[in-house]
Amino acid sequence: MGNLQCVRCREVIESALPKYKCPRCGGLLEYRVDYEKIDHPLFSGEFNFWRYRKLFPEVRNVATISEGGTPLHEAKRLAEEMDMKRIYLKDETRNPTNSFRDRSAALLVSNALDLGFEAILCATNGNLGASLAAYCARYGIICHIIIPRIVDMGKLAQMLIYDAIIEEHGETVDKAIERAEKMSEETGWYQATPELNPFVIEAQKTISFEVYEQLGPPDWFIVPMGSGGTIYSIWKGFQELYRLGVIKKTPKMIGIQAEGCSPIIRAYYGAKGNKQDRSTHAIGILVKKPIQWELAIKAIRESKGIAVSVSDNEIFTAEQSIAKLEGIFAEPASSGTIAALKKVREEKIIDRDETVVCLITGSGLKATDILQALSKKRKTAILGVDFSTKEKILRLLNRGDTYGYELWKRIGKIMTRPAIYQHLNDLTRRGLISSYQKDDRKYFTITERGRRVLQAIDEIKVML
Repeated sequence: MGNLQCVRCREVIESALPKYKCPRCGGLLEYRVDYEKIDHPLFSGEFNFWRYRKLFPEVRNVATISEGGTPLHEAKRLAEEMDMKRIYLKDETRNPTNSFRDRSAALLVSNALDLGFEAILCATNGNLGASLAAYCARYGIICHIIIPRIVDMGKLAQMLIYDAIIEEHGETVDKAIERAEKMSEETGWYQATPELNPFVIEAQKTISFEVYEQLGPPDWFIVPMGSGGTIYSIWKGFQELYRLGVIKKTPKMIGIQAEGCSPIIRAYYGAKGNKQDRSTHAIGILVKKPIQWELAIKAIRESKGIAVSVSDNEIFTAEQSIAKLEGIFAEPASSGTIAALKKVREEKIIDRDETVVCLITGSGLKATDILQALSKKRKTAILGVDFSTKEKILRLLNRGDTYGYELWKRIGKIMTRPAIYQHLNDLTRRGLISSYQKDDRKYFTITERGRRVLQAIDEIKVML
């Protein structure tokens, strides 16, 4: 029903796996629907994510926890406060794990099941990690998530409760993405990082389809921008409806970023110099080197929209307004859409009679200090993966000597082989194991000190 095509050189790529980079020019790849092969009606079934399956990449398995079909809330009190007739909030907090990323998780896990993968890898600063952890738990797939040091506690709590394997790497998600790309090459695990898998855009464009069915195309659509893929997803959805003759107009897109981290906006306005982005409390859009920035700018320019930056103070004021006036607790990243709307309304860029939709990407419960009690467990949880792996190695060696590759298989292939050897080197350095050569292989054996450590661990567990 479609193929991958480079957005820059238009090269068509034949691949069973979803790839993100063109081998010819290095441009980003996207999935292209073959409109001639789509039969009507375009949409069928219940009002949920899978209603739009004919416009997806082909999938045989359907991974679902009842995602999509989220409400379009008419924000009458907000509209009155801003002297506007119609403001709507697309409330993605109503998804199973309370964010728009459940749509992506549903399609990615479906694709991974089709291809026979047993493990999924994702670098994330929050929402997609929580979503994938839930969907992988539902379908028995190992979920390995790489997070930056800066991550919302509520999102981390979700990953932990769904039993994902968590690895911390880098200050922000940019470094985590680099790590995920290398790790996928080393392990062969399914790559679910949103910047590195074009199927994410295909999943998120269903937001546009739902808004069309709930309202029709609005005059303006306001979307938060981190790496840039989300705003392009929304734009692409409306473009497809237009090309299929379903709608006669498309909305103007407004992309928003925080003033403390706005690389896409600087690129859009052609800002010169190498200004270093600082930070923002809206962690969901804290991306310093956005991979999909060209797609975001393409969406804004093609739609004749604009890009707007807002301060953290404006974001948090908007977060309070949405909650107080409309009863929706939005995360800071999506509260920025209301802050931006207020700003462009004051500048009279948007007329009073025009219709605006703001995307509420996720729940504010994911980004507050309500779960502060888990903060002490954060490092423990991440370090716990490291400690439990070493304990597993010691217990396996306590049963008998073996070599590195066999240990990796017995542990369940939940990490890279180089990571296993790093654990073995650490244990050797601490005198808990030793090694010897046999049949051209390096075998490892537990020492007496290692056995005493295992005994001590068992005694501690009895007391707990």
